[in-house]
Amino acid sequence: MKTFYIIANTEKAESLKLSYEIAEYLTARGKQCMVRRQEQEQSEAHSQLSTEEVEGILVLGGDGTLLRAARELADRRIPFLGINMGHLGYLAEIEEQNVPMALEKLIADEYTVEERMMLSGRVYVDGSCTEQDVALNDIVLNRFGNLRVVDYEVYVNGQYLNSFRADGMIVSTPTGSTGYSLSAGGPIISPTASMLMLTPICPHTLNSRSIVFSGEDRILIRIGEGRRGGSDDACVTFDGDTCVQLKTGDHVEIQRSTEVTRILKINQVSFLEVLRNKLSRS
Repeated sequence: MKTFYIIANTEKAESLKLSYEIAEYLTARGKQCMVRRQEQEQSEAHSQLSTEEVEGILVLGGDGTLLRAARELADRRIPFLGINMGHLGYLAEIEEQNVPMALEKLIADEYTVEERMMLSGRVYVDGSCTEQDVALNDIVLNRFGNLRVVDYEVYVNGQYLNSFRADGMIVSTPTGSTGYSLSAGGPIISPTASMLMLTPICPHTLNSRSIVFSGEDRILIRIGEGRRGGSDDACVTFDGDTCVQLKTGDHVEIQRSTEVTRILKINQVSFLEVLRNKLSRS
């Protein structure tokens, strides 16, 4: 690799400091490097990116920083390397102390690229599509306002599946299976698989479990009626961001996105080894 773009978590001074140290390191070796400055808006900075020129994106922060970057740049198809400066990173492979080694491997083209599926979601409010976005981890519907359960009507490929009375519903990718879905009791799936996981959040039943669907299936979740035929409020988020408020009758359509996130792999470490190490530290 000869050209790099650096995205740092602007809320962490150590991330910004390291981003400029990396830029100096790469420049000293004759490589081109652009750092998104703290004062730049993300849209302004990303508009400078050229898919033909930039070969790799370095993301400094935790998994949340990489998730935001993956969504913002989903259409660029430029691979990401996550440098973990958070508490727990499944996506951010490289720890801060291993940055020089990782940079040298990138310069020498000693890496592989792993593609991760993403989700595409369409939000329908009052019958009209008001929002469309992608997610690398998950699309989550959750209650909004009053602390009471919501009735979620779930359809798969146009066929009614079930109604879940729960705090919320998670539709996750295999990459997202180690995130919110795992906390809600969902299964852990190898991140390179092609599947969709549906996981209820605190369901008010004794027999609700996660359901795994094919990556080609389409899931529709509609907000059902509230108590005594009234209206309930909910919201939908994409990777914990872009919150859109919903009410009874509104729905979200979720399917596999045509976009993918490309992850740079420096270490030939298996998913099972990463998982074992992360679980032992959590």
